Amino acid sequence: MLAGRLNPSAGTFEMKQVPVPEPGPGEVRIQVRAAGVCLSDVHLIDGSLSPAHLTAQEVTLGHEVAGEIDVVGPDVPEQWQPGTRVTLAAGERCGVCAQCTRFREPCLAVRTRGVDYDGGWAEYALATHHTLVAIPDSLPFEQAAIVPDAVSTPWGAVAGTGRAEPARPAGVWGVGGLGAHAVQLLRLLGAAPIVAVDPLEQARARALEFGADVAFDPADPEFGDRVLAATGGAGLDVAYDMAGVGAVRSQALRCLGRNGRLVLVGLTPEPLSVKNSIGLSVRGLRVLGHYGSKPGDVERLVELTRYGRLDLSRSISGTMPLAEAPAAVRALIDKTGDPIRLILVP
Repeated sequence: MLAGRLNPSAGTFEMKQVPVPEPGPGEVRIQVRAAGVCLSDVHLIDGSLSPAHLTAQEVTLGHEVAGEIDVVGPDVPEQWQPGTRVTLAAGERCGVCAQCTRFREPCLAVRTRGVDYDGGWAEYALATHHTLVAIPDSLPFEQAAIVPDAVSTPWGAVAGTGRAEPARPAGVWGVGGLGAHAVQLLRLLGAAPIVAVDPLEQARARALEFGADVAFDPADPEFGDRVLAATGGAGLDVAYDMAGVGAVRSQALRCLGRNGRLVLVGLTPEPLSVKNSIGLSVRGLRVLGHYGSKPGDVERLVELTRYGRLDLSRSISGTMPLAEAPAAVRALIDKTGDPIRLILVP
């Protein structure tokens, strides 16, 4: 089968023919119908991110995957049958750390699909049964594929780590694949006002379409005054860095009100620095790291789509054949067409 393979030590990514995998105990084989292209995939390819737990020389990329169960291995619960439509959790517990062996949350060494073990940029992919999430017929594979990261990661940041609240001001820096959904989810939770920040005019327009109350250019000389005006002089209750950029974090910190929280969602190897931490202490500000989502979040979000509370139809910027994965990566790097999510289709 065709698969997009990354060799982290050699720094190479290429499309290769590899054997079709066979499911072992507790596993199923998925016929992949859609796989998302994420900025994290780009960072893995350019070497700015590295797998933490990869034991093989190569790995198939792709942590946003949806498809149909093709073959069921031994010891899989009967509810999972061939033909069942599913999306796959973006990672799983290691099973061996102190938390896992004591059945506690969270796992101390979560393995990420398409990073630490083979993902879904392929015609077929393996998945342990506890990472399967059934999807309704009303949810297209292209939309279902992005729920386990592009949607669930901002959900975890908005509803969990950042504790956004109704009628409290929230800011989102970077209205791309993660940020667009953060805006949408903040709207769903009732945060107000929602301040979106992006240097691209088309991204700011998208933010307003997705539910932001205002959208600002971070280079605007009156940026700080505009944020204060939008929040009635109070500053933001919580700010989300969805871009993973040092300058974003510095600017977002300055926009926080008393006891405000900055949540770091976008991944970057850049150092985190605070020029003057006195204000951080005096105003009781907090900087919080965030990664992924909690167990059950993907199921919850799928249910929101089922009942029409969450519309992901605007999130799919285009589809491309799996064989054109390198071109999809370049399009994301170059922001060709200002994509939210590009989808690979085997």
